[in-house]
Amino acid sequence: MNLTGKLLIAMPGMGDPRFERAVIYLCDHSEKGAMGLIVNKPADGVRLSDLLEQLEITPAEAARDLPVYFGGPVESGRGFVLHSRDYHSSIQTLKVDERFGMTATLDILEDIAGGTGPDHALMMLGYSGWGAGQLESEISRNGWLTADANPDLVFARGDDDKWSAALKTLGVDPVMLSETAGRA
Repeated sequence: MNLTGKLLIAMPGMGDPRFERAVIYLCDHSEKGAMGLIVNKPADGVRLSDLLEQLEITPAEAARDLPVYFGGPVESGRGFVLHSRDYHSSIQTLKVDERFGMTATLDILEDIAGGTGPDHALMMLGYSGWGAGQLESEISRNGWLTADANPDLVFARGDDDKWSAALKTLGVDPVMLSETAGRA
């Protein structure tokens, strides 16, 4: 099973408040583990302009009010940008699929600040990671549902609506979900 480019949707009763109602875009998934970015949890009180100021990058007006997201609990001081594929860093961009890329180098922030970055982007601090077999185990224990990712859901939808919208792409009504898994 390779879930690269898919969404993970946290089930009720996840047990970890950091992932409650989380929607995670999986940038990489293999037999070695998985890496993803939470796309619906803005970091409290952090704006892109704050980060750019710390990095001594002067932002264009459009970049000043962009939120920064909590991408996950791993390496929380490291930045990642999930973005549309119209952008490619001259240093390094991970091409996840035909619609999404991920860049973790400073040049994307300079390009966003200068107005030449990707058309759609989410800036994250930290990422979500799983060791070999860990994610598969969590899925089998009813921790996550998986769904196809689409740019409108990831980039355009309001953060408070992404969880229920992701569930609805599967035909699941969030009200009908149970916190316990059943076995037949």
